[in-house]
Formats: sequence, C-alpha cells, structure tokens
Amino acid sequence: MSYLALVNGCVIDGTGRPVLEKGGVVIKDDIIVEVGDMDAIEIPKEVKVIDVEGKTIMPGLIDAHIHLTGLRTGDLIREPLLTPYATLVARAIRDLEALINAGFTTMGDAGSIIALQLKRAEREGTIVSPRIVAAGYTLSQTFGHGDQHFLPIEYVDARTTKMPSPLSSLICDGVDECRKAARYALRAGADFIKIMATGGVMSEKDRPEYTQFTLEEIEAIVEEARHAHRFVHAHAQGTEGIINALKAGVKVIAHGIFIDEEGMELAKKKNAVVVPTLSIVEQILMYGKELGIPEWGLRKSKEVHEIHIANIRKAYEAGVKIATGTDFLGGVKAFRYGDNSLELQLLVEKVGMPPMDAIIAATRNAAEAVGLERKIGTLEKNKVADLIVVNGNPLEDIKVLRKPENIVIVMKEGKLVKNML
Repeated sequence: MSYLALVNGCVIDGTGRPVLEKGGVVIKDDIIVEVGDMDAIEIPKEVKVIDVEGKTIMPGLIDAHIHLTGLRTGDLIREPLLTPYATLVARAIRDLEALINAGFTTMGDAGSIIALQLKRAEREGTIVSPRIVAAGYTLSQTFGHGDQHFLPIEYVDARTTKMPSPLSSLICDGVDECRKAARYALRAGADFIKIMATGGVMSEKDRPEYTQFTLEEIEAIVEEARHAHRFVHAHAQGTEGIINALKAGVKVIAHGIFIDEEGMELAKKKNAVVVPTLSIVEQILMYGKELGIPEWGLRKSKEVHEIHIANIRKAYEAGVKIATGTDFLGGVKAFRYGDNSLELQLLVEKVGMPPMDAIIAATRNAAEAVGLERKIGTLEKNKVADLIVVNGNPLEDIKVLRKPENIVIVMKEGKLVKNML
C-alpha cells in the first residue's frame, strides 16, 4: 500500500464544479481517496508529496474517437497495403507513447485491429500507452463507408482478405449478417462495436449524406452489443443515418456533420454522446493535398467543413452532450498522435465552448463515450487515479494543452508515467 499527494495546485476536477484555487489530490495505490482545498484534506504521514504550486491538476485527457494504424501519410490506398505490418505496429507503439506524453491517459479506438491486438500489451505494462478501449473491426454494409471502394471486394472484408489492413471491416447486409458480424467483432475482443451508419468524406463512392444500414440492421447490432454488456459507436454524418442510429439505441454518434433539430432532441432524450472530430477535417484542409489525400476526399472535406462546425455549435447550444475525438490516424506533419488537444482548441475557437466545457468534453463526457464514466474522467473520491499536471492554466488559455512540454506530470492508474518536476 502506498500513498502519494499532489498539493498546492489549481484543481479542475472535470465535473464542472468551481475550481479549487489551492487544492490537492491524495492517492492510495491506484485510487483517489481525497480531493479538496489544502486546508480541508488530510494527508497521511507516510505519503510521498509532490508540490505543484502554480500548476493545474486535472483529469487525464481522453480521445474518444481515434484510429491506431501506424500510417504516416494520407494515402489510405497504397500505404496500408505496401507497408510491412510489423512496421505499422512499431510506429503505432511510438504513437501511443506520444499520446500519453501529451496527457491522454485513455483512447477510444474506433476501428483498428492494431489497437485491439496491442490492448493486451498495454494492460500488462509491456508498452507505454494510454488505456486502450478498442472496437477492432468496423461493421459496414456493401457500398458502405467501411467498404474500401477502391479495392476489389475480396480484399476488403477481414474474414476473407489475404492482404489485411489496420482498418479492415466486416461487410454485412441484412439483419442476420449484421448480427453475425457483431458477434464476430465481439469474438475478436471488441470493447464496443463500431458501425458505419452513413457514407463519409474519406470513402470514394459515397457521400456523408448517404444513409447506410437499415433501422432493423442497426437494432440487431445494438441488441448483440447489449447482450454482451457493450455499446455501439456509429460513424454517422448524414441526417437520416444519425436519426436511425439514435432510434436504434446507438450510444455514441461520431462526426454528426448534418445533425438537425430532431437528431439533437433524440440525442438528449437517449442520453447519447456526440463526438464531432473537428480536428481531422481541419488538418485535411491544411495538409491533405501535400500528404496524399485523394481529390475526392479533399473536395468533400471543403464542402462540409463550415456546415459541420455550424451544426455542432447548434448541438452544443441545444444541450447535446459533446465529447472529444480527433479521428487521427497517425502521421508526421498532420494527424499526429500528441497533437490531439487541437480538438479542445477547436471546440473553444470554432464551436464557442468556454474552456471549462471543452475540458469536460475531454474528460467526463469522453469517459462516458468510451464506457468508463464510473471509473475515470473526473477527480473524485474512489475514482481511478488518472490525472495530469499542467504548467499553466487551460481555463485562461486552452492552447497550453497543445504543447506536451506543458504536461509535466502524467499519472495513469496511480503510476507516474511522466514526471518532469
């Protein structure tokens, strides 16, 4: 049994409660046992004390929609096929190190077999990594967003291809096939099931507005997830697909580009979480052509960019629960792991969130989006000790979180992963 206390810091607990200007957090093994003002908390005699005066203590950040691929360009056609799989895995491990170094103690991988396979290595401490919550294989209809239209169909489905990609899907059509694909994803170890409920920007032959999967197909997948005490996370950009997903009981709506008032009201009624992933389109527009994003991806990104921001702003103002996710794949100049706090910055600058609400989106709400709200996401008694210490105050300038060197302490499950003090 060991104790550790962080003292004299500005405490943002992730709940939205008032900031503690001079507070502390006491940790016993991997659990938070006290959070409060310095004059109110009791620090055991045997405790190791770290004085963080002038700094901010807050929950570890969470990226609730990301893809661990090991890719280094925007060329989703050739690079996954031509790069040795072991090279992709080695790069992915470096990406995980960069992510936790930037203060992200948990990630929700919304489709990547590499994440699913590295989860065990993360759990046993073999690699330095955020906590991995992973979907593994995504579920897509034929001619769906997860059906890589530029490849022969026999190369696409993870169950048939001899050329596996980190982004491999399970192609399923009709209620019975969808039910079986959901079971296959669970058999592979999925923590949640990821489906493609609409077309998208980065799929060649469809559009974000296209509705994919029927209501009955989605309901079958949701039922299978529920039977296994899991949930469904949907790529959903078009209005009808968003509504279908919510009606069927999907918990997480990713992207939400064309969400309308009906979708917003349904999201609130169903207590769903919307993960806008503004960062990926922002960086596609800045660097996409240079990094090999296909012309059709660039064109569609430009078409939806302002609409996306406007609708997420409306959703936030309507009281929809928003969580952070970047949709980053890994890269050198863009989509890089470690740059993930860009999403908080965009929520403040583009959507109009106060910094406190952006932090809640990246902590409490994002914990809910990965199914761990009872365990992590806030600094409260009996929660797991996932936290960071920031050199600066993100309530005054959210951009301080953008620089990993400002994240001076990272603690995951009570263990100091990073300590620059």
